[in-house]
Amino acid sequence: MLPMLRPRVSSRQIARRFARMSSLSQSPPSCADICDNHVASPERLSVVEPGLFQSYGKVKRFHGQIETIRCFESNPVVRSTLGTAGESRVLVVDGGGSKRVAICGDMIASLAVQNGWAGILINGCIRDSAIIDQMEIGIKARGTHPVKSIKTYEGERGVRVSFGGVEFVPGHFLYSDEDGIIVSEKPLH
Repeated sequence: MLPMLRPRVSSRQIARRFARMSSLSQSPPSCADICDNHVASPERLSVVEPGLFQSYGKVKRFHGQIETIRCFESNPVVRSTLGTAGESRVLVVDGGGSKRVAICGDMIASLAVQNGWAGILINGCIRDSAIIDQMEIGIKARGTHPVKSIKTYEGERGVRVSFGGVEFVPGHFLYSDEDGIIVSEKPLH
């Protein structure tokens, strides 16, 4: 008789992976279709200024409820937030548009994957882009920079942030694909 083998993966990890796979299979309509269907609707629809963000990671289309961070050239709150259960949310990071350091690298991006975040939008830079491009995550950022951020300023979580002509409010919804980024007060699919 063979001995019972215990799984090396906890039931919590299995549940997270299942939730992530389910969210990937429930892909939202394209941003173009969302705009066509909601341009005259009572839901407030905002479109981020085109051309500001580059796409990184394997996932090109992502959506979810918004969680926000404001930090400038310092990322401790980004790391601690992505270290928590993402529940298919999208983290919006206002790094002040800085192109002097990277707010996110491969280790922080891997936290997002492990914890079930749907995607990340960064008003700033990332690094380790070749590694991130192999990860099952969608990230949009202003560009890349090889220098890591400083760790002296904690940052703020759960605050309204504005960039790209749009206000991002915790609890609202973000949709991102190859054509752009849309924000709505309510889910649009």
